[in-house]
Amino acid sequence: MECYEGATMIKTFRGLIADGSQDTIVLHTNDGSTGYRIVKFEVIANQPGVVSQESVLKIYKVAQTAVDGLIDFSDNTLMASAIWFNKSSVDFPVSEQIIFDNEIFNQDIYITHSEVDASESCNYYIELEQIKLDLSENTVATLKDIRNIARTATG
Repeated sequence: MECYEGATMIKTFRGLIADGSQDTIVLHTNDGSTGYRIVKFEVIANQPGVVSQESVLKIYKVAQTAVDGLIDFSDNTLMASAIWFNKSSVDFPVSEQIIFDNEIFNQDIYITHSEVDASESCNYYIELEQIKLDLSENTVATLKDIRNIARTATG
């Protein structure tokens, strides 16, 4: 699908992710000329208001070997984080998202979910702005991804 000149193409993804799980959003292309930027990341419980839930969802540039509820902004592979907090006895749930929207990537991304209270699932909704990358932008994005994968593999 093509947009008229100057229009922004938005791709959306949604899913229900279980506690302790990791979902993959497949974005890579053969030539790497399509880049993305996260513009929206929203979360909501599978059963809001029914069960107590404390969920942490995160979006990473690289696959994670372990899923946890810790949020570390010094991790250069972290691109977004969100929390969903609701007690069944309280009428006002809390949801907060933080997106590092200056990150442009051209490879797959990974969503993790960690539930503190129980083993409840959580819904997520992501909007990505699609960006046409020129050769130098493509090279920079790809090299960053390779460096991040190498760092993750070596610890």
